[in-house]
Amino acid sequence: MALILPVENKHPQFGQDCFVAPNATIVGDVTMGDQCSVWFNAVVRGDVHYIRMGNKVNVQDGAVIHCTYQKHPTNIGNHVSIGHNAIVHGCTIHDHVLIGMGAIVMDRCEVQSNSIIAAGAVVLEGTIVEAGTIYAGVPAKKVKNIPPELISGEIERIANNYTHYASWFDAHNEAPKSNP
Repeated sequence: MALILPVENKHPQFGQDCFVAPNATIVGDVTMGDQCSVWFNAVVRGDVHYIRMGNKVNVQDGAVIHCTYQKHPTNIGNHVSIGHNAIVHGCTIHDHVLIGMGAIVMDRCEVQSNSIIAAGAVVLEGTIVEAGTIYAGVPAKKVKNIPPELISGEIERIANNYTHYASWFDAHNEAPKSNP
C-alpha cells in the first residue's frame, strides 16, 4: 500500500479517479486534481511547502516532486507528464507540459504552457521556459519552437496514455478519498 502521511496536520488530498502505485510516497500539503497518477517509487513531498497539481497529471516511476522550505511551493497545471526519474522542485509548471525522463526543474522556474523539457535537461533556478518551446541540455536552453502537431501528438498523447494505463490496475490501488 502507498505511503500517504500527514505532516503537521496537513493531509494529502485527491481528486476523482486518481491512481497511486502501492510503493509511491505522498506526504503533507499535497492537492491533486482528477485523473492524476503517481507511479512506482515516485515521491510527492509536501512537507516544507505546498504542492498543487491540476487534472491529468502523471508522476512517473521514480520521479520526485518537492519544494523549498517556506519559500517556493510547487504548482503543476493540467495535462502534465513528469517523466521517469525527473525532479520538479519549488517551481511552476503550466498546462500541457512534458518534463522528460531524468530532467531537473529547479526552484523559481516557470515552465509555460505547451512546452517540453527534454530528457536529462537541467533547468537552472529562476529560468522562464517560453510557451510552445523545447528546452534541452545542461544547462537547459531553448532549442526550438514546438509545431502545433507535436503539442497534440506528444504532450496530449502521453497525458492521455497515463490515464489509460492507470485504468489497468485494480480498484484496490486507487488513491484514498480525501481527508477532511
